[in-house]
Amino acid sequence: MYSSFNKKVIKMPNKTNLSIGAVIALLIAAYLGLDLQQSQPLIPSASDTTIETLDSEPNLVPSQKTDDLDRIARAFQHRQSDLQVRSSGQVVAVLPDDHEGSRHQKFILELPNGQTILVAHNIDLAPRIQNIQKQDQVEFYGEYEYSDNGGVIHWTHHDPARKHVAGWLKHQGRTYQ
Repeated sequence: MYSSFNKKVIKMPNKTNLSIGAVIALLIAAYLGLDLQQSQPLIPSASDTTIETLDSEPNLVPSQKTDDLDRIARAFQHRQSDLQVRSSGQVVAVLPDDHEGSRHQKFILELPNGQTILVAHNIDLAPRIQNIQKQDQVEFYGEYEYSDNGGVIHWTHHDPARKHVAGWLKHQGRTYQ
C-alpha cells in the first residue's frame, strides 16, 4: 500500500509548542503594558492633555476635598512615603528643570505650617506651568515621598498606563494634568 515515492513529511505543531508560544506572547504583552481592550492610545502627548478650570475637581470624590497638611507633616515626621495628598503652598523658589530621564519642572513650596516641599512636575506628560514665580500660590494633588529636606511631591500628572492615581497642579485658575 505504501509506495516508494518520495514522501514529504508534514509535522503538525503539537499543543505544547502552541501553548508555550501563547504564554510568551501574553508575557510580552503584559511587559509592554498592552491592554487589548483599551481603545485610546497608550501614551498621549502633553499637547493632548486638557487644562481644566479651577471649578472642576479632577480625580477626587467629595469626601477627598480636604487639605492633607496634617498628613504631610506626620509623613515627614515618621519618614513615610507613597502617600496620595492634596494641599497648597506658596512658591519660595523656582528651580531649573531636571532633564535627566523624564523632564521635570521643579519648584519649592512652603506649606502653611512652614514645612517646605519640592514639587517635581513631569512636563513630558503634562503641560508646564507658565510664568510661575516666587510668592505664587500653587495647589497640588500628588504623591508625597519623604526626604530630609521636607519631602517631594510627584505624580502631579495623568498616568498613561492608568495604573497610578492621576494628580494635578493648580496655578492662577488653571489645572495642569
